[in-house]
Amino acid sequence: MLRESRLFKIIYHLLDKGCATAPELAKKLEVSVRTIYRDIDALSGAGIPVYAEAGRNGGIYLLDDFVLNRVVLSEQEKQQILTALQSLAAVGNVYEENILEKLSALFRVHSDNWFEVDFSRWGDTERDNEKFELLKSAVVHCKCARITYANSYEEIGERTIQPLKLSYKGQAWYLKAYCMEKQDYRIFKLTRILDLEILDETFLPRSFPEKEILPSQYNQITLQFSKEVAYRVYDEFNIEQIKQQENGDLLVSARLPEDNWFVGFLLSFGTRVEVIEPAYLREVLAEQALMIYEKNKT
Repeated sequence: MLRESRLFKIIYHLLDKGCATAPELAKKLEVSVRTIYRDIDALSGAGIPVYAEAGRNGGIYLLDDFVLNRVVLSEQEKQQILTALQSLAAVGNVYEENILEKLSALFRVHSDNWFEVDFSRWGDTERDNEKFELLKSAVVHCKCARITYANSYEEIGERTIQPLKLSYKGQAWYLKAYCMEKQDYRIFKLTRILDLEILDETFLPRSFPEKEILPSQYNQITLQFSKEVAYRVYDEFNIEQIKQQENGDLLVSARLPEDNWFVGFLLSFGTRVEVIEPAYLREVLAEQALMIYEKNKT
């Protein structure tokens, strides 16, 4: 296997560079020059059109019209490559348009996209996709951005940020960034970015600290949902957190953040959700529901 891997590395190197000397290959692959010559003989014997030219400007070459045989890759590897390119296509044209078509023809694998990614909400296609493309460009080119953001604590404010990474989690897109005002790392939900301006100012690349608030830091909350909203419950919670009752209702137990967004989330279920515990959250929900009633009663 080791020799087979080295033979392929020689081919790839010659395909990329066009020519190489035996000492050059020996140094790159950490073997002797004699081993390289034995490998060249082995390749030639296997039908690979590799040849050597002597002299001052000589070296080891492949015939100009040589291409790597399709059988080098397994069917699974071919499909994985095409799927990766389809994934890249979903987040913008980051490679030559017809590369997927060319590789599909080379691999003799059907290339029609089997999935589609749309970053927009229903009815807001152009603006959401434009926002995603602008932020993607800011991340790639290390450009600062100025955003107007609505957080879950009823605050709308302007911030200057260094966009570091786009992340998809929990059925939503987020931007991981360094906030210049807070002098700390922050995560922004894309749909809550109300306005966006990419600035000329650049920043040095940095890594976002991959640490999250652990569920253990949240309080345990138990909720009971009517069976009529089961489809929403399965959208929002893991199956391990859900226990179906005899009457079809769903009991959910999970550690969750208790912010304004979460209270609004519960209210969106109307009478089809009941807080089992903690007791104080029942009171908060009841107070909010009463305020809604008072504001909207005729």
